[in-house]
Amino acid sequence: MAVDAGSATTQAVRARTVTWEDPLIGAGAAVGQTGLEYLRSIASGATPPPPIALLLGMELSSVEEGRATFELEVGEHLYNPIGGVHGGVLATLLDSALGCAVHSVLPAGVGYGTVDLSVTLLRPVTRDTGRLRCEAETIHVGSTIATARAQVVDAAGRICATATTTCLIRRHKNGREAS
Repeated sequence: MAVDAGSATTQAVRARTVTWEDPLIGAGAAVGQTGLEYLRSIASGATPPPPIALLLGMELSSVEEGRATFELEVGEHLYNPIGGVHGGVLATLLDSALGCAVHSVLPAGVGYGTVDLSVTLLRPVTRDTGRLRCEAETIHVGSTIATARAQVVDAAGRICATATTTCLIRRHKNGREAS
C-alpha cells in the first residue's frame, strides 16, 4: 500500500501481469499468407496476437477485405496523470485498426508501414466510457501507397476519436522486407 505522507489516506496498489508468445513466430508465418488470411488467423486465435495488443488489452474482433475492427476494454491501467485514458492509447488503437485494414487487401509477400498518422481526439475516455470499438476502412490502395480512415466509438455509440493514415506498401524478398 502506498501512503501519502501529507495525509492519512492510503491507496491500494494495483498490478497487471501480461504474458505473450514469441512475436517473430507469427510474423514469420505472415510472409506466406495474404494479409487477410494472416489477420483472420489472429482474429480466430490460431495465431497469437502481437504483444502490444495483449499489453493494452485490445483485440482484433473482425476483419474483411479493406476493413478491420478492434475492441478495447478501458481500464485505469491506461490512464494518464489527469485521470483519463492517454491519447497515445487511442492513437495506438486507431493505428492498429488502420494498418490491419490496409494489410487485409495485400497479397502474400507484401507488407506495409505507417508513414503518416493523423489523430483527432474528440472526447475524454475513462473506464466509465465502457468498451471501445475502432472501425477502419481503406480509402485507396495503390502499388506503393495506401490510405485509410477510422473512428473510435464508445459503448453509447459516441465518437471519441478519428484518424487517417498513409501507409507505404513494402514488397518482401526471400522472406524479408525489401529496403
